[in-house]
Amino acid sequence: MRASQYLLATVKETPSDAETASHQLMIRAGLIRKLATGLYTWLPLGLRVLRKVTDIVRDEMDKAGAMEVSMPVVQPAELWLETGRWQTMGPELLRFTDRHERDFCLGPTHEEVITDLVRNEINSYRQLPANLYQIQTKFRDERRPRFGVMRAREFTMKDAYSFHMDQASLDQTYQQMHTTYSAIFSRLGLDFRPVAADSGNIGGNTSHEFHVLADSGEDEIVFSSDGSYAANMEMATGGLPPLPQESTLRAPQEVATSDAHSIEDLCAFLSVEATSCIKTLVVLGCDAEGEKTGELVALFLRGDQTLNETKAAKLTHVASPLEFADDELIQKALGCKPGALGPSTKFAYSYADHSVTDLTNFVCGANKDDTHLVDANWDDTTRFHEAVDIRCVQEGDISPDGKGTLAVKRGIEVGHIFQLGDKYSAALKATALDENGKSVVMSMGCYGIGVTRVVAACIEQNHDQHGIIWPENIAPFQLVIVQVDAHKSELVCTVSEDIYQLAQSLGIEVLLDDRDKKTSPGVKFADSELIGIPHRLVISPRSLADGVIEYKRRGADDKQLLATETIHAFITTLASGADS
Repeated sequence: MRASQYLLATVKETPSDAETASHQLMIRAGLIRKLATGLYTWLPLGLRVLRKVTDIVRDEMDKAGAMEVSMPVVQPAELWLETGRWQTMGPELLRFTDRHERDFCLGPTHEEVITDLVRNEINSYRQLPANLYQIQTKFRDERRPRFGVMRAREFTMKDAYSFHMDQASLDQTYQQMHTTYSAIFSRLGLDFRPVAADSGNIGGNTSHEFHVLADSGEDEIVFSSDGSYAANMEMATGGLPPLPQESTLRAPQEVATSDAHSIEDLCAFLSVEATSCIKTLVVLGCDAEGEKTGELVALFLRGDQTLNETKAAKLTHVASPLEFADDELIQKALGCKPGALGPSTKFAYSYADHSVTDLTNFVCGANKDDTHLVDANWDDTTRFHEAVDIRCVQEGDISPDGKGTLAVKRGIEVGHIFQLGDKYSAALKATALDENGKSVVMSMGCYGIGVTRVVAACIEQNHDQHGIIWPENIAPFQLVIVQVDAHKSELVCTVSEDIYQLAQSLGIEVLLDDRDKKTSPGVKFADSELIGIPHRLVISPRSLADGVIEYKRRGADDKQLLATETIHAFITTLASGADS
């Protein structure tokens, strides 16, 4: 490809609305252009990268025996009504009506569509298991699109769905997809971690996320320093180092604490550590059917710990989604302000995090305004109903596998796999006959990769002050040949053309920067660094006069001078590396 005939849309200035390195560099390197909020056009350079990522994903999915399909982006409301998600999906589901007044949506995901396909095409255990996937455009009407293609409204996703007669078959395919995803992200050259995760509103009980480690990541992931344990913050568990507790239980005393309502203020007022305090959080309860009630449920945590809202929302007596009681409701039901709350018999139900169950002589609210108990202990009145894990783990906690301590890093979620069970197949009546001729509801798995997000995540992990540093197998070009002062030297044109033709003949994706004298050598060098092309050869009259050609690898500090007679061997070696 010749730069003089190619759309190299690089820009010097960093866009004012671009917060992350990937968003800034994708704009500056000419990979994407913004059309509207959360909507981007992929330019030639960006599309080359996107297609390479797509090819790797497709290759590994095919190796795993998955079958590619292509489903419509536009989906009829009828299917979503069958599963109940038409009402529950929320405003991110973009709904519209066609000219016949029929309701449709733009697909944010395809569980309904694929299950409808399978219920009409598969009817026997002999056709199972089946794993179907597509690489296709999705649309989610994000409330706050940001970070460029990292959280866009329209994006490319690989979504796969597997169907099974029993749990053992689902487990086998799930593990196969876990292995396949690891192979995909390894081939992409990413530093990633698979972690146990919460299934969210997709459904199912077993779930893993795949995170690319990056300081700019939106999610916190937790993993053992010495073992194999890994989970996202929502699901992570860990042990706290034991604190010494007094064996002699003292009598509780009420202490006027004025306006010391927060843990920080209380510790300063009483000259105590947060580890000896209990904080009380109040949320709304639910009935046996999970419907929200007006009853209040207490959550007790140690003063230095933070509530994990995902864990709390899964508790039996707690309404989901989690909703904290407001001050007015607390005052009316419990007779005091939230800052003075402590363990009490007035709560409909109460959960104590494991961090507080063994505390003795602790500090807590006295359930009386501006008053706290000092030297409180668990008894018939200061009590809890159930001990649970409802805290966010912290760096340095004891790993639950007993191997080392927990480290907390930031990650960008690029893949997610789920065991859906029969949530969608039961609702859509997707059944198949087993060996005995009995109709069985198929179980399902779901496996997604955000393909466009992978591109951004790769940049977040691979860049410097000059631009992008692509892993070689997904770089838009492997080699750039920069002509310097070609208008002054016919030899520069001849040599660079010969190398260009040789590289092409050997299968190297090469960009010949043959832009005329209006484009200075400095601009050409800066563009090659910004775009992130792994290998650069510079052909200039001066170097040719000395019998050498300058070579630089992207990301390396030093340049090398290669003798002109060794260039053929160099290009051949480069080609063998590209093939591998």
